[in-house]
Amino acid sequence: MKEFQFTDTDFQKVSEKVYSACGIVLGPHKREMVYSRLARRIRANGLKNFEDYLTFLDNSSDQEFSHFINAITTNLTSFFRESHHFEYLKSDVIPRIKQDNKMSKRARFWSAGCSTGEEPYSIAMTVKDEFPSDWDVKVLATDLDSNVLSKAAEGIYSSQSVTGLDENHLRKWFLKSSDGSQYRVKEQLKSLIYFKRLNLLEPWPMKGPFDLIFCRNVLIYFDKETKDSLFDGYHRMLEPSHGHLFIGHSETMSKERRDFKNLGKTMYKRVDVT
Repeated sequence: MKEFQFTDTDFQKVSEKVYSACGIVLGPHKREMVYSRLARRIRANGLKNFEDYLTFLDNSSDQEFSHFINAITTNLTSFFRESHHFEYLKSDVIPRIKQDNKMSKRARFWSAGCSTGEEPYSIAMTVKDEFPSDWDVKVLATDLDSNVLSKAAEGIYSSQSVTGLDENHLRKWFLKSSDGSQYRVKEQLKSLIYFKRLNLLEPWPMKGPFDLIFCRNVLIYFDKETKDSLFDGYHRMLEPSHGHLFIGHSETMSKERRDFKNLGKTMYKRVDVT
């Protein structure tokens, strides 16, 4: 028997709130996950059941709603996850940026759904030494979850979290704690990245253009209408001549879209449609 009553109506109301706030679709298979994560919030607020929590959520501050969204969103990531994306960034995308942007000497990358920071730091490690020192290179890292964003901005990782990095990366870009249990990102790498909380379904304050956008393992939560809306936005934000979009290994873009060229391995190049 469960600690708290969780009815079909409760699950439906939770699903509606999550979809309305951030476009994430919670199918029936997510019910147990929703229960276990929100049960913690019920305990934290000293409430008796989900019905009381939902009422509390409607009448409470934005702070609890932020806790609610943070509890639902899933954050699983690692350094250089889907390594072929970073290999292509280094071998193909960066040379094109250096050619096309040689007058402005500007390069912009966006990690949309940066989670605890492994992705934007991986981008930064890839691009840091590829551009001359007089270039203006920046990585924007955004996420809906303020908790993981704080961890990302802190840039401190356990020894288990950095197992995917080789010794060269660790020596060059991290400071190891005296007991070897933690690794801190060096300031020279962190300085490339700007961390900002962003709900992708709300207006985007940045102007772009971006040379490359990573939006990986974010689209899996959205329905087709929301995905198409995001793809439209990414198309507008990408640099017209060479802008690229990378999505997650389990994600797809509709074949009906003609404004992105499929390069394979969940990599897409922006194209103009006349």
